[in-house]
Amino acid sequence: MLNIRHLHCALEIKKYCNLSEAARQVHLTQSALTQSIKKLEESIGWTLFTRSSSGMFVTPEGDVFLNRFGRAFSLLESFATTLFSADKHGRTSFLRGVTARQLDALVHIVELQSYTAASVKMDLSQPTLHRTIRDLETLCQQTLFNRSPTGVEATWRARQFSRIASLYFSELSQGLDEVAELNGEKLGSVRIGSLPLARSEIVPKAVLALLEEAPGANISIVDGPYEEQLHALLHGHIDILVGALRFPALSDDIEQIPLFDDYLSIVTGSHHPLAAKCSLTTQDWQSLKWIAAKEGTPARKAFGDVLQAICPDHAYEVIECSSLMAIRGLLINSDRAAILPARQVEIDVAAGLLAVNPTPLSDAPRQIGYTLRKNWHPTRLQKEFLCHLEAKSGY
Repeated sequence: MLNIRHLHCALEIKKYCNLSEAARQVHLTQSALTQSIKKLEESIGWTLFTRSSSGMFVTPEGDVFLNRFGRAFSLLESFATTLFSADKHGRTSFLRGVTARQLDALVHIVELQSYTAASVKMDLSQPTLHRTIRDLETLCQQTLFNRSPTGVEATWRARQFSRIASLYFSELSQGLDEVAELNGEKLGSVRIGSLPLARSEIVPKAVLALLEEAPGANISIVDGPYEEQLHALLHGHIDILVGALRFPALSDDIEQIPLFDDYLSIVTGSHHPLAAKCSLTTQDWQSLKWIAAKEGTPARKAFGDVLQAICPDHAYEVIECSSLMAIRGLLINSDRAAILPARQVEIDVAAGLLAVNPTPLSDAPRQIGYTLRKNWHPTRLQKEFLCHLEAKSGY
């Protein structure tokens, strides 16, 4: 919760290397500006500037961190421009008045859709939280929330602003990591979204390789449906999304980097009567009961394409499931089949639990890769993870 006004003051000092000029730009006295920088340096625990008779000059740590804050503040500036396109005074008032607590409150209420839940999570009283949002609405000259039967409903503008706020905090977090990296520490963070049916060994192997180099790194791996993961990526809650790529891309704000093509096979329990049969007849295909990913996913499209090519008019019995662990349990304990990448189940095949049918499938391969936000600038640790991810993909 670093003070945005103080950070902006530091950015102006970095720009002009002169306290009096920076004070003029932010409309503060030199003594007030000096106090702002002192409080900021006490908050972050290191020196932003060296002082001399010729001016104030940014330290290496200050340069790295203020570059990140510059990126974060530009997000707020861009949002202010959309709010006050023809109102310079309103835009200036917003940028001078918005606080980190207001941004944090906005993000929590949009996420939780409840003042009560947000106040508990933020450890604030409800009156304080309501007052914080009212002040933010005054700055924005917008209503951000409406009451609904289930709590509060965020307006479209509030959801847009919440995303900006989340990305703002993400940039500052990366800035703190980069200062630690500058001082020789490898204690940064990498937040990875892993799609349910992505090839299972790539992300774990890349993470373990990274931790050999940076044992103190904070690594988190989040599993979940594509829509949830994409939302998390766009809001800065995760840094990288690994799994099957979507074409066309579902957002203009992402870029997709392919790693390899994934080919599919028929997978069953090792006890299945068709487990080792080299050539399936039409009758064999029609006898199969299936487990498949949910509609709208690349895995489900590939499944449908395979069956459509073989028995276009046959209605199959399908259990929808995107959890590899649940699919594994269903296959082991039934005579169902699934269409999966063979390498995804090679451990279970080696253990004698599952079998890969040798019948070749004339399916188009899925592209597996990773997805990033456009204009995302990774830290050194995050770059190292991407290098390991590409190395472990087999290319």
